[in-house]
Amino acid sequence: MPSLPLRVLVLEDHLFQRSVAVSLLKQLGCAEVLEAGNGVEALTLLQAVGSVDVVLCDLQMEGMDGLEFIQRAGTAGQLCAVLISSCMPSDVRRAVRQMGSLLGLNMLGDVAKPLHADILRQFLEAYLSGRRSVQSIPARVEEASEEQVRHAFIDQQLEPYYQPKFDLRTGEVLGVEVLARWNHPTKGLLAPAVFLSTVERCGLIDELLFSLMRQALSLQWQIRSQGAALDLAFNLQASQLASVELTSQIKRILASNQTPGSSLTFELTESGLLEVPAMCLENLIRLRMMGCRLSIDDFGAGFSSLQRLCQLPFNEIKLDAEFVRGLNDEPRCRAVIGSTLALGSTLGMSVVVEGIETAEQHRELLELGCTQGQGYWHARPMDGADLLRWLQRTAQVARSLP
Repeated sequence: MPSLPLRVLVLEDHLFQRSVAVSLLKQLGCAEVLEAGNGVEALTLLQAVGSVDVVLCDLQMEGMDGLEFIQRAGTAGQLCAVLISSCMPSDVRRAVRQMGSLLGLNMLGDVAKPLHADILRQFLEAYLSGRRSVQSIPARVEEASEEQVRHAFIDQQLEPYYQPKFDLRTGEVLGVEVLARWNHPTKGLLAPAVFLSTVERCGLIDELLFSLMRQALSLQWQIRSQGAALDLAFNLQASQLASVELTSQIKRILASNQTPGSSLTFELTESGLLEVPAMCLENLIRLRMMGCRLSIDDFGAGFSSLQRLCQLPFNEIKLDAEFVRGLNDEPRCRAVIGSTLALGSTLGMSVVVEGIETAEQHRELLELGCTQGQGYWHARPMDGADLLRWLQRTAQVARSLP
């Protein structure tokens, strides 16, 4: 059996359960397996031998329990990842994982008792794979300067990338979300994390939106001239809604491209909608009057307010990807997805589920009644030329089906 270059700590107060875990980890080829019967013993051990890669951690123990241990050891930087092994209810285990994530720990998940070698191996190999990928990514994203961003605008280096949105039942492309990317002449393709904060700080966020719209609408017209239709969705910051010129400028861009507002959706992140002044509400209403759709993005990731769904003229909900990630093993995530689908149906709002990455997630979402989705399992973001080729291939496949 191949060895796993890992130092693993088993924290379990039940002697037999601890012995089983230690034995399984050694059978899996872990380089070093340590053990402790309670939190105090585990902290003392870590102080003596140094940090560990993974702790297999029970929660309920006499004295210092697993919860306090995770807090102390995580704060002290003595462990990298946590795999929970507990009989506590799933909602408690989920909350512990959330707490660990807030401490900056890699919360691998949780395993039921009795332990099984193949399941343990999957978690440990996932940790190793993730650690390798993290090591290949710079620890800190260096934000672009104002001068660099302004040159990017002048040289037209900020480009739209497109991520398709699908009908989960038929595979039909319903539209695309337009995402900003910086095509840097020497650094290659840069993500929004490099430039978006600077764009906002410099007051260029509207200019970025209008630039993306012009480029994307030109592509949309090209697709329309070939006899196809493609709806576009643009991200809109809540702060932009305070501009008195926002909707009039959008209207001019639509008119110059001979494009109806009904082919556009504007997505606003939920967290930016806690307070909506009269001017912001007016702009939302005007966008709807122009025929545009309004989508509340990352729904459930912030402080969801059902009152916002009643007060503001949204007609689409985009459910945050976090709920899909917990779909297989978190009953509450499944319940939230089902409830949101029912809520959207009752309110006459379409529901788009984000973050679909596997065929299993796709199948389970269909069983829950979900009809619209987005995620890497369907398609990754692509530039305009790649999108055109991808749409052509998709159309050819559809025509070849009986």
